[in-house]
Amino acid sequence: MKTYGPKRNFLAIAPEYSTLASSAIAILPAPYEHTVSYGGGTRRGPEAILAASAYVEFYDDEFDRELCFDHGIATLKPIHFGKRTGRDALKTISDQVDALLALGKFVVTLGGEHTISTAPILSHLAVHPEMSLLHLDAHSDLRNTYEGTSYSHACFAARVAERMDPRRITQVGIRAQCREEADFIRSNGVNTFYANAIRRGVHGRNWQQSVIDTLGPEVYVTFDVDYFDPAIMPSTGTPEPDGFLYSETLDLFRALILSGRRIVGLDVVELAPVAGISHPDILTARLIYKLLNMAFAGKNLPEYPLLASTAEENEEEADADGAKPAGKGGDIPRVVAQGKAKQSSRRSSSLKAVATTRPAQKGKGAKTGTKRGK
Repeated sequence: MKTYGPKRNFLAIAPEYSTLASSAIAILPAPYEHTVSYGGGTRRGPEAILAASAYVEFYDDEFDRELCFDHGIATLKPIHFGKRTGRDALKTISDQVDALLALGKFVVTLGGEHTISTAPILSHLAVHPEMSLLHLDAHSDLRNTYEGTSYSHACFAARVAERMDPRRITQVGIRAQCREEADFIRSNGVNTFYANAIRRGVHGRNWQQSVIDTLGPEVYVTFDVDYFDPAIMPSTGTPEPDGFLYSETLDLFRALILSGRRIVGLDVVELAPVAGISHPDILTARLIYKLLNMAFAGKNLPEYPLLASTAEENEEEADADGAKPAGKGGDIPRVVAQGKAKQSSRRSSSLKAVATTRPAQKGKGAKTGTKRGK
């Protein structure tokens, strides 16, 4: 499997930290676009994410480390699909993900349309048979078929539910679906947290903890960027109003790692870059790096006093009104769908030389050392 060098890899990092042999993390671009139904351009998503990642800082102040140097991040060259579509395209992705998992890599798959997610999810399921799926999206993607195919971006979760217990699927941010999907959720116990229910306070002030309570110890994350509000994420094929913001989303993952649960893999899909609008690209790149920092957090966790206090308030509210926590019981209208080390010194003088090859931001000069855009 061939990898990109510093000019095109994720974060634009030096070869000694980005070869497949030396890296614990593997980024797999899967620029597949075949069934988009509104706006197009998702095939350009992986390339835009990698380009924007050159402007993401290596150092994460929350975890006080430079993860890319501690663990290494290899970026594979994009999958070439040729004329392969549907099942054949998914098989192509699965073969690569399977090979990376066999090498013990933490795999991040970049779409592309959401159809691609079925492949890495099922590959991870084979390794982690009891894992939960955390699905962030504006859409349920639970249609059996859409526009004549069962391998549509609108059907990926239905294909996953054929292979794993739907009660181990948790969806967050849903605000656009058809009757068929709503019926499937109720009948099969998918844990769906609708955007309107979250906004109405159905799941308490700390709704993030209510989500986490539905998950098992091992969690795979599939993240469709249209989960975000169009105000911060206009570059996606099917944007929906009343979406979510970056900070409240990170609080969801903070609650996840604080609970002791472990992220075992992830994919990020549906970025459709728009010329002249750069912030969605760098938002997505930074999101990926932040999720990696959380996935590799281990036991050295920061303190989150605000999350702890709101979790206690949730428990008090539940005790006061006798409500059951989301995912553990309750009626359909209320709960929606019932189911179940720092190492900064490693950036040496040789790495500084590589850093100067990273593109300079307009009007701010070339980057030197560990600083960007200064």
